[in-house]
Amino acid sequence: MIRLLLSDGHAPTREVLRLGLAAAPGLEVVGEAGTGDELLAQLGTVNSTVVLLDLSLPGPDALALLPALRGQYPQLRVLARGELSNEHYVARAFDLGAHGYILKSALVSELAHGLATVASGRSFLCSAIGMALLGRLYTGTPADGDAARVALGLSKREMEVLGLVAAGLTNAEIALKLFTSKRTVETHRQNIMDKTQTRNTAALIRLAASQGLLPE
Repeated sequence: MIRLLLSDGHAPTREVLRLGLAAAPGLEVVGEAGTGDELLAQLGTVNSTVVLLDLSLPGPDALALLPALRGQYPQLRVLARGELSNEHYVARAFDLGAHGYILKSALVSELAHGLATVASGRSFLCSAIGMALLGRLYTGTPADGDAARVALGLSKREMEVLGLVAAGLTNAEIALKLFTSKRTVETHRQNIMDKTQTRNTAALIRLAASQGLLPE
């Protein structure tokens, strides 16, 4: 069961979301917040597994809340919900700790799907942003590293691993450099190849170089 802490700075919108999500199977709204302070207070009293974080919440900057949420509640999954589709803003949300990002214009059905996706341990990017970024990548429009990374769904850690792979380091050497295990590096490397749909290291590096994903 997904135990959702719902936040939105507009009370009527919160009510619409709560009623709409009530029909989603396997999901229960266990708390609501209209400000950043209310959200933090609710987290201390309700047993939630996922937070729907309104990035325009009144009070503390919602983006600034993300590192605190990840630090204090490492098992908590966070789906950020905002109005901006700029890839730099979306990338920043992921870098600060969001597990997914969805536009406020998305349908409740896609919102329910996004919540289920992040609850399962995966990353989520709403279709409107994903399709726009993929269109830029594969129609020849120049893309910067942030746009490519967001479109391909790569995390900041996966970007670090990708850069070290491109530098010619082995999995064991990468593990030492990142102070992690070789098995963890192998998992990151496989996830990168799955997300980029590449079959070998050479193809992966070619794609990364063409999309501006590698450090200069």
